[in-house]
Amino acid sequence: MRSHEYDRDFRDRAARTRGWGAALLAVAALLWTWCALLLITPYEVDDRPGDRHPEECEARLFTDAGTANDGVWRGDRCADERDWPEALAVLGLSVPLAVAGSVLLTVGAVSLRMSAHAEAMRVLDDLSDRP
Repeated sequence: MRSHEYDRDFRDRAARTRGWGAALLAVAALLWTWCALLLITPYEVDDRPGDRHPEECEARLFTDAGTANDGVWRGDRCADERDWPEALAVLGLSVPLAVAGSVLLTVGAVSLRMSAHAEAMRVLDDLSDRP
């Protein structure tokens, strides 16, 4: 295999690695957005399927009560419908994806830059060797 072909294959692999990193970061960003929506948007709870007058619930992050789970003691269904563990699970799932995506994106970008630098150095060496 010629060095030019090897370098082209190396750059293709580095570009794929960078692409996978960007995709994982995009998935992590979607999970962060989902977590934010779970925490800051108000929602409704039906007592039964097709309920005409669902109970309106405040956003989990912006409740007027001391804690978001005060409603459990009063018997409302808001605290049961959208609880903190769900939002934290979504956030927890996004962390390894973000770390892996950052590492893959960085490795791919650095590999591409190093390959371009090595090629530039070869070209400069070839030019300096010519009389």
